[in-house]
Amino acid sequence: MKSLLVNLACILSFFGISACSTRAPLPAGPGRAELVGRIRAKPELAVLFVGNSYSFGVPKAFSKLAAGQGKKVRVGHATYGGWTLQKHAGNEATLRKIRGGRWDVVVIQEQSEIPALPARKRAAAMFPPLRELVREARQHGAEPVLYQTWGRRDGDPKLRNDDFAAMNSRLRAGYQAAARDSGDLVVVPVGDAWEREISAGRGGGLFMDDGSHPTSLGNELTAETFFAAFFRE
Repeated sequence: MKSLLVNLACILSFFGISACSTRAPLPAGPGRAELVGRIRAKPELAVLFVGNSYSFGVPKAFSKLAAGQGKKVRVGHATYGGWTLQKHAGNEATLRKIRGGRWDVVVIQEQSEIPALPARKRAAAMFPPLRELVREARQHGAEPVLYQTWGRRDGDPKLRNDDFAAMNSRLRAGYQAAARDSGDLVVVPVGDAWEREISAGRGGGLFMDDGSHPTSLGNELTAETFFAAFFRE
């Protein structure tokens, strides 16, 4: 019944009826410096990636990079093509992985367009399931972080005159808003790393032919961004 009421409230909010706006704030999590300190104190870092096809190649790329840098890591994933956080929050397989893996960090990635939606629609679609996943992670000893994805190569095809930079900016704002709503989560700014490469003229190899999904080079850049977020001051 509680889940039904939450879903109904968020559906109303999607249509501009603010029924999801009176939530109590979640406790603040550690800042990035504190998170890095915690990670450095661990003999092995255990990371679970929760997301969709934007995360398919990241656990392996991150594990390979960390091993090459002499860092011991254990990775897992709950990743399904096209999935939203709403699907993950209601999926027993995802919840079992969060609860049973003895993770140190749970990386949470929303579907590639939702964080770039207008504020009300974004809040209705993303914030409630994100809060559920944050609570699950923390209750089971892990610190949740957000995986800020990148804009599509040509922007959102549903918007006139959109482009990568505009969509990437909306995604950045969306993830930052979601982080604040869920207890000041650390945001791993993968989209910013992609933007730097594209601005420097080195972004041609990051996208697959669909202009959305990452190539192996894109996965490597994403893994490098996670490595920097977790292991560097």
